[in-house]
Amino acid sequence: MNPTAAMLVIGDEILSGRTRDANMFHLAGRLTKMGIILKEVRVVSDEASEIVHAVNELRRKFEHVFTSGGIGPTHDDITADNVAAAFGVSIGPRQDAIDILATNYENGHTELNAARMRMTRIPDGAELIDNPISKAPGFTIGNVHVMAGVPKIFEVMLDNLLTKITGGDPIVSESVRLNVPEGDVAEPLKLIAHSFPMLSIGSYPFSNTEGYGTNIVMRGTQATLVARAASKVREVFNVT
Repeated sequence: MNPTAAMLVIGDEILSGRTRDANMFHLAGRLTKMGIILKEVRVVSDEASEIVHAVNELRRKFEHVFTSGGIGPTHDDITADNVAAAFGVSIGPRQDAIDILATNYENGHTELNAARMRMTRIPDGAELIDNPISKAPGFTIGNVHVMAGVPKIFEVMLDNLLTKITGGDPIVSESVRLNVPEGDVAEPLKLIAHSFPMLSIGSYPFSNTEGYGTNIVMRGTQATLVARAASKVREVFNVT
């Protein structure tokens, strides 16, 4: 079985619409290539009880949980504290995180004020995730991987993290375009899906100047099975 994962996006700025999340799209693509199935994405506010509840629920359901947001230097960056609370462990400044962060400043440790020191607070037992851009590390505790919300930093943290995670069989997909409205596709497609229970088969409607159509997408870890399902779709809907 391929490993499963969830993503937890943390931040009022996402829920208010002030910031558009790009990290879910990036994570989903990277995990697909590794054969890790992203099963759920959840967005929660900067509220302690909501973060703790979501972390505990997701880490029990899935093999990996990836979080983004809430590990910066300001008062509302509370992700690290609440991940620690979810695991029932202490949190505080850690010397290796302090030394790494100090390399980001010309005068080293002397520039680590109280706000910057917040970014060196790591839950007990966690392993650091490298951040070559701003140096403030993320961390992994148990099966929860805590990373920054800034997309460029999230992406480089993820690069480092994924070298340490075992994936599964690559997930392959094939798409068939039908110039048929989705309502006319539903019943025949249902029968095809029942014939290929090992695959994820979805229908995605579109419209253009010529009218309505539907893209049928087959996804799975067995390339030959995906190809057979695509061939069946073409046969049923007379696509050449």
